[in-house]
Amino acid sequence: MNIQQIARLTGHRASVYALAPGDTPNQVLSGGGEGWVVQWDMDKPEQGKVVAKVETNIFSLCYIAEQKLLLAGNMNGGLHWVDLAKKQDLKNVAYHEKGIFDIQYVNGAIYTAGGEGKLVKWSIEHQRPVETFALASDSLRSLVYNEARKEWAVGASDHAIYLLDDNFNIKRRLEKAHDNSVFTVQYSPDGKYLLSGGRDAYMRVWEIENDCRLKVEHPAHLFTVNHIAWHPDGHIFATASRDKTIKIWDATTFDLLKVIDVMKYGGHVNSVNRLLWSKHHNYLVSCSDDRVVMIWAVES
Repeated sequence: MNIQQIARLTGHRASVYALAPGDTPNQVLSGGGEGWVVQWDMDKPEQGKVVAKVETNIFSLCYIAEQKLLLAGNMNGGLHWVDLAKKQDLKNVAYHEKGIFDIQYVNGAIYTAGGEGKLVKWSIEHQRPVETFALASDSLRSLVYNEARKEWAVGASDHAIYLLDDNFNIKRRLEKAHDNSVFTVQYSPDGKYLLSGGRDAYMRVWEIENDCRLKVEHPAHLFTVNHIAWHPDGHIFATASRDKTIKIWDATTFDLLKVIDVMKYGGHVNSVNRLLWSKHHNYLVSCSDDRVVMIWAVES
């Protein structure tokens, strides 16, 4: 496997916590602690530009390209609505009581996971919440939808993973899925597995079609597993950690293949907070507390 750093995208003035695809396959958006959303062209990485500003730390991003609508969740629970076509701030709705850690666009609606333990469904047309579900007594850190199963998976700081149906009814609660907060959950592209990572530094693989049996567990990193991202082809995936590394894993055996660190590859020097595996040349994008966004070519 060959790993090559394609570009270092600099310009943020604080930690970078969020990534989202842009208008075209070669574009990526990043959100930082200074409240900036920056648009980058992966083919022209020196031409980053600030496309939106909010008043505080951005924890999550979602971009709906067909509507040119950007949503940014901040640390205080505000959801910012921005029209990128008109470069106009539409509104900031401070509905969550604490930070918004994840935003998903599914079947024409927006869903947010909040630090007070609530899952909220939003109307895009009216830009307001239409349904709220108090799921946990602690933060909801990660949110992902399985279209084939019509099922949500939610990682929470109460150490549990919640599986919900379309109406937010709890189908299954995996208690003590991790020894601490569950920071990230991701379904495999074929829908057979649910991967999770937590503050306990473990990565776990759950067999969804076998009563959520634990298939694999790895002490994947030295510190918190912040995020998991799948390669567009589904044959490998990556994990990002507070230990400053990105790790590449085999999607069939779940064995470790490569470690991207600062010594060998010139990687991040602080916590790696988020990953985005783009279909554009299959580039892997990472962002960090070191204020840098990096683009990687991962070839096997």
